[in-house]
Amino acid sequence: MRLHLFEFEDFKWFPDIIRTGGTDYLRYFLIKTELYKPCIPLIYHTLKSTGQKNIIDLCSGGGGYIEQVYEELSALDSGELTITLTDKYPNIYTYELIKHRTNGRIDYKAFSVDVFKMPSDLQGLRVMFSAIHHFKPAQVAAILQDAVNTNKSICIFDGGEKGLIPILGLLLMHPIAFLLFTPFFKPVKLSRFIFTYLIPLIPLYTIWDGVVSIIRMYTPDDFRKIINTLEKNNYTWECGKTTNRFGIKASYLIGYPEPRKHGEA
Repeated sequence: MRLHLFEFEDFKWFPDIIRTGGTDYLRYFLIKTELYKPCIPLIYHTLKSTGQKNIIDLCSGGGGYIEQVYEELSALDSGELTITLTDKYPNIYTYELIKHRTNGRIDYKAFSVDVFKMPSDLQGLRVMFSAIHHFKPAQVAAILQDAVNTNKSICIFDGGEKGLIPILGLLLMHPIAFLLFTPFFKPVKLSRFIFTYLIPLIPLYTIWDGVVSIIRMYTPDDFRKIINTLEKNNYTWECGKTTNRFGIKASYLIGYPEPRKHGEA
């Protein structure tokens, strides 16, 4: 059963200083657990199948696993891969650091990018990590339908599994993780220490949103049901799950045009 409860991160009024504290933590968690490492071959296969050289990262948040995606894909192929970060609430400071560390191979859009109103100049393979659960089924269908209508390939990955055990694990482990690992989060910010140790708004909101994310999680079967509602569905679709070295699973949905449609810009 999927319940679409609210997440603080989704609200426009939510303070950005708290929001970015949570997304910075998520980035650290994704990097250290290598949650999306098993997804790299799937992205690589999609790039090769569609002839793409640029990735448009949707709902980038705090950058998540994207630097590792770039490094691991570059190790597989010496081609000129580029990545563009986008978000409805762009984390400019972090994006600038990522751009600097990758010598501009990972760039970003400084303006708000709405996945339901994608700018026409953003050309490339659309990817989304840890974000699809923020959207209701009809909205997911709209995101996929826009990809189909504009002949864009898309890869969606969402880490975690539904159930009481994952929720209990989150409630037990994440408060400890915040206390132990916050000093190591980059970039270092005084606000993060204040709102973690003195006024723990960042851990409280992140843990709440994490629990809700588990409840909202889409399964591969959920994705298949949504795919069946799409119009002009001449795409190749793949759904399934990956498992990282810690046994944490991630659901994925991949769609790209049939071979005769591969002439994307």
